[in-house]
Amino acid sequence: MSIVDASAAGRAPAWRAPWHWPWPLPAAAAWLAAWALFAAARPLAGPGAAALLACAAGALIAWRQPRRWRRAIVGLGFPASALASGAAASWPAWVWLLPLALFVLAYPLRGWRDAPLFPTPAGALDALAAQIALPAGARVLDAGCGIGDGMVALRRAWPHSRIEGVELSPALAWLARRRCRWADVQRGDMWTRSWQGAALVYVFQRPESMARAWDKARAELAPGAWLVSLGFEVPGQAPTLVLAADGVRTLYAWRMQPRQQGCRSDIPQQGCRSDLPQQDCRSVSPQQGFRPDARRHGGRAGSTPVARRR
Repeated sequence: MSIVDASAAGRAPAWRAPWHWPWPLPAAAAWLAAWALFAAARPLAGPGAAALLACAAGALIAWRQPRRWRRAIVGLGFPASALASGAAASWPAWVWLLPLALFVLAYPLRGWRDAPLFPTPAGALDALAAQIALPAGARVLDAGCGIGDGMVALRRAWPHSRIEGVELSPALAWLARRRCRWADVQRGDMWTRSWQGAALVYVFQRPESMARAWDKARAELAPGAWLVSLGFEVPGQAPTLVLAADGVRTLYAWRMQPRQQGCRSDIPQQGCRSDLPQQDCRSVSPQQGFRPDARRHGGRAGSTPVARRR
């Protein structure tokens, strides 16, 4: 063994934050830290402020957990144990109302129709980098960026791209700006902000929102641009790519195809069907007299009957 190897072997392992410890050590650490802070702060600040400080300590460790059920166990451990032990009986009523106020602040009423705060797992988009090549400086948009987990994953996949994010919640947008200072984070509605100019748009939405995301992508993204969804498909639209994300969820990606002149996907009555292959999408204007039932009259779509010579 060389001198370098010997010194490295004798070196103490680097300290790791509690949220990186093996499970269930993060839960135990969060509960112990919360009760220690509560006991230390109660004589100085009173039971209400001490309870908030203890809950914040548990929430900090819970926020970094990779699974929702783990976040719930870590974050709710202290208040649940306080209720069971009777220690919460001395807490003022505003302690229980404050989480509701913070929830309303984080999720405006207009944002309740969209997906709640589901952080994108670290490395969930790594498989896309090998399949989708983006040029340096390409605009990549995280629509509904939350606190920035999706932007972190996008930057990891395409480090030379221009990462942008849009978030309706003022509180979450503020946190995303400070966490991802290298990104352009705007506070706004992802449905009203234009997606034009983006080479790739990433969404982590609900299944009910995917049809709306597809319509917006088709209307605003240029041919060759990508719509990427973590976990949910677009109904009736076959994805261009289907990849495993983190062993639990699946990545779906659709590449925008050129639209023929005059073919508008938002006016199905004109004969343009977005669920058909490109060669079946025909550009027909209302003045051309397109009739879906033309076959019953023995003619073609867009033609007029010709009187027979007697």
